[in-house]
Amino acid sequence: MTLNETSTVPHLTTALTGPFQNLERLMLDNQIVIEAWFRNAWRETQAPFYASVDLRNAGYKIAPVDTNLFPAGFNNLNPSFEALCIHAVQMAVESIAVPIDKILLVPENHTRNLFYMENIASLQSIIEKAGFEVRVGSLMPDLDGPMKIELESSRSVLLEPLQRDQNRVFLEDFNPDLIVLNNDLATGQPEIFKGIEQVITPPTALGWSSRLKSNHFTFYQQVAQEFSELIDIDPWLIDPMFRNCGEVDFMKREGVDCLSKNVAALLTAIQTKYDKHGVKCKPFVMVKADAGTYGMGVMTIYDADEIAALNRKERTKMATTKEGQKVTKVIIQEGVYTHEKWGEDGTVAEPVVYMLGHQVVGGFYRVHAKRSSSQNLNAPGMRFEPLAFEDCCISPDPNQDPDCHQNRFYTYGVIARLALLAAAREIINVV
Repeated sequence: MTLNETSTVPHLTTALTGPFQNLERLMLDNQIVIEAWFRNAWRETQAPFYASVDLRNAGYKIAPVDTNLFPAGFNNLNPSFEALCIHAVQMAVESIAVPIDKILLVPENHTRNLFYMENIASLQSIIEKAGFEVRVGSLMPDLDGPMKIELESSRSVLLEPLQRDQNRVFLEDFNPDLIVLNNDLATGQPEIFKGIEQVITPPTALGWSSRLKSNHFTFYQQVAQEFSELIDIDPWLIDPMFRNCGEVDFMKREGVDCLSKNVAALLTAIQTKYDKHGVKCKPFVMVKADAGTYGMGVMTIYDADEIAALNRKERTKMATTKEGQKVTKVIIQEGVYTHEKWGEDGTVAEPVVYMLGHQVVGGFYRVHAKRSSSQNLNAPGMRFEPLAFEDCCISPDPNQDPDCHQNRFYTYGVIARLALLAAAREIINVV
């Protein structure tokens, strides 16, 4: 049985929609120009150590809707991409201007989430295969000795308590040259990392206790504008419009009027673009916690009046994010439909692209059987399906149809790298 005869390859309904295929063809025709543009951009700005980007492909546009600088989910990548991951890690580490042999990986504290710990095991394995000694140091306050976590994959993760002496963080018998955070620091920057002399990536200032999505997408707007001038397209085709306002308190209903006005203004702006490009869809927006992750604090809005009509359950859902952090700011982002589907039952899906350094190393589809094309798929009940290809191909083939899997993934990679470049500029701005 060939790969194309199995159900592992997603059914992409966008194969039937002209506008996005035109955008794909434009990227294929301009591949040399695009890659030269990216090379120059990475000479000017160092890429983050790693990142993942959630994309939405509506057929008439494709855009990033979230950029995660502390990506989990390496265990969901197609194993055929492992060699590419290993090479990308080597390149990413070499780009750091200090000699590095030992790497400390710092995970989230939720050790009961074995799916997340599988991610840590996968990430540790990739870095070790790249030729580095890797240990896992935990920020759990009650960890006073090594703790081994056995996983269903038959692998295990050994967590060890972090220690500090003067300006260095280390483990017992392990003094790392580089600290890689896989913890988004939603509750704040840990004291143990303040003022250390070792390189720590991503910088602690990029944790969700201080990072704002609206700030990231401001940088993305600039990148999208530059790229759109390069290939002569309307930036809106690759850029989700957004707005934000001041402080908001959903439980006390404070800031709700400002939120409603901005929702109404953005819906009007989206409809204007729909009219210009002949899009026959109903505009909607996503209201999200401006600092947050795990898909928490997110709602879909079609009409500004829905904001004032939120019931207590809905307001409670929006009031806090991970680990009970209170939502005080939101980003109002243009809703981008996803017209990608998975399997014979046509389950709604969206691509998530992973990068190590500035190299695209794979991705997967986030699939949710109980969500619609306009809803947030990063929610309980989702599952992940690796991007499946006959071989590890991330370069386009201009002789093939724009919608073939190889060329579709190239388009994903271009948009994801634009978001990565925005994140790189974001890092420079805050560090």
